[in-house]
Amino acid sequence: MNETNRPGLVRRLLRALFSPSARWSVFALLLVGLVVGAGSVIGTQVAVAVSGTDEFCGTTCHSHEKFVYPEHKLSLHYANRTGVRPACVDCHVPHSYPAELIVKARAGATDAYAELRGTIATQAKFDHERWRLANIVWDEMRANNSANCRTCHNPAAMDAMKQSEDAVSQHKKFAAGKATCIDCHTGVAHKNPEPPKEIEKAAQASK
Repeated sequence: MNETNRPGLVRRLLRALFSPSARWSVFALLLVGLVVGAGSVIGTQVAVAVSGTDEFCGTTCHSHEKFVYPEHKLSLHYANRTGVRPACVDCHVPHSYPAELIVKARAGATDAYAELRGTIATQAKFDHERWRLANIVWDEMRANNSANCRTCHNPAAMDAMKQSEDAVSQHKKFAAGKATCIDCHTGVAHKNPEPPKEIEKAAQASK
């Protein structure tokens, strides 16, 4: 075959991929596939576990270590009378596949890019961006009806006799689909950010 009639690179590659192997048996190829597949699954699980600890989430990024993580340690989600301590991923990452992997990859890339840009590298920058960033998280929670909150907190298991009248009233709204957890509980794991003055003025004017 002369060079002018020689198949292109893509066609040669496809032919090599789908042609029967003269060197490897079907069993050998299957075994290699199983080893590669198992390695990928195990590697993914290890990476998810390592990157899902509070220490990793709280100390890998400069801004998290300086501003977010210390604040979280002072919250009721870190230390409380029942001793239940949800991890960062329990609140911020879906608990099912493949959504967990997608969100972790997206959040990791977003945080890394923000760190490189220095978006919240100082206390002043962090305070300036905080309202906007908090609302991104709150909007996501409203969109999924606070799904992550409800993996730990089951409204059906709550004892109304041990709650205040206001809490009972708000939980009835939740049961009726008129409210979700994050509408009331925005300050349980992090300090509640102050809205910008222009937004606060607009809210007061609309009352």
